[in-house]
Formats: sequence, structure tokens, C-alpha cells
Amino acid sequence: MQVILLERVAKLGQMGDIVTVKQGFGRNFLLPQGKALRATDANKAVFDAQKSQLVAANLETKKEADAVAAKLDGQQFVVIRSASDAGSLYGSVTTRDAADAATEAGFTVDKKQIELDTPIKEIGLHDMTVILHPEVSCTIQVNVARSNEEAEIQASGKSIQDLAAEAEAEAEFEIAELFDDMGAAAAEDFGDDEDAAPAAKAEEEASDEGEDAKA
Repeated sequence: MQVILLERVAKLGQMGDIVTVKQGFGRNFLLPQGKALRATDANKAVFDAQKSQLVAANLETKKEADAVAAKLDGQQFVVIRSASDAGSLYGSVTTRDAADAATEAGFTVDKKQIELDTPIKEIGLHDMTVILHPEVSCTIQVNVARSNEEAEIQASGKSIQDLAAEAEAEAEFEIAELFDDMGAAAAEDFGDDEDAAPAAKAEEEASDEGEDAKA
């Protein structure tokens, strides 16, 4: 099936290109979304007549998309979800969740504009591509966490694995300190016993000498 592209389509071509696509892709995606026309003689004539208007409209929408991308690119949005201690989500985070989080933060983003190969099923920081225009895209980051506090920690660059390792190291340090304190206390008690032994012996000898003198 041959079509005339009315805008740039990734991996296909630029506006005005006549390309061959699979029937299903053309009928179910390109044509109904207004991204292309069937490459008939009549449609070629229509495109040629409207090309200047299409180019102007494309430039205007691209300009608007560039402005949005400048503000949206690099933004991080928090999504709170329940998860196991290991970080596995009880469910998943989808493009709808990302779009909702961006919208709540004051950006107008549709879930259809966000590219995500597979749903997110782990807490952490996840990058997503937002297609704002056929020629304009940007990257956002979704911070999936179990709480706002955890989201802040992840935003600082630490993961739950880092936190677990730190907690384990701290516990080991406290245990080591406890044993050190116990060892020091035992050594002190032993030292006190050694100091007391000569004094007791001297006291015993003095007592024996007193008894001999009386005799």
C-alpha cells in the first residue's frame, strides 16, 4: 500500500514522501490519524495544492512543541505505589500514570505521546521519551517509590539496595561496638580482681603476724 506522508513519520520518511507500508499499518494508523493519504493521483494533486499550508502549520506546531520540550525535558515526576521489600511493585506503572503525574505537575501530556516498551514493575528512576511533535521529543523521568520520603532518597541518587546495604553496615557496626564494650568491661573487671588479690594476701599475712605476736 502506497501513501503520501502528511508529516514526518519515524523510520518512514518526511512530509510529502510517497512510501510503501503494510495494509494494516496504513489503514489502522496512518490514515485514520491523518498522518498520510492514499497515494492516488487525486490525493497527490490535493497534497501539492495544500503543501505550503501544511508546511506552515507544521512549522507552527513544531515551534510550540519546541517551547514545551524546553520546559519538560529532564523533569522528574513522582508516582507512589505499593511494593515489596525487594522493590517489586504490586502492579505496574504505565504511560497513563506518567501522563497523569506530569499533568498534576502542570504539564499537558497525553499518554499516547509517551513511549514505553514495557510497563514498569520495579521502584526506582525510569526514563521515558515524550513525542511532542513528529520532529520534537524530550525525556522525562518517573520516580516510582513507596513513599514521598523514599522518592526524595531516590532523587538524591540512592537506591533501596544502597539503603539496605547502609542499614546492614550500620547494624554490623553497632554489634561490633557492643562486643567491644563488653570486652572492655570484662577486661576492667579482671583488672580489678588482680588488684584486689595482693591486697587480700597482704591483709591475710598481717593477720597471721598479729596472731604469732600474741602467741
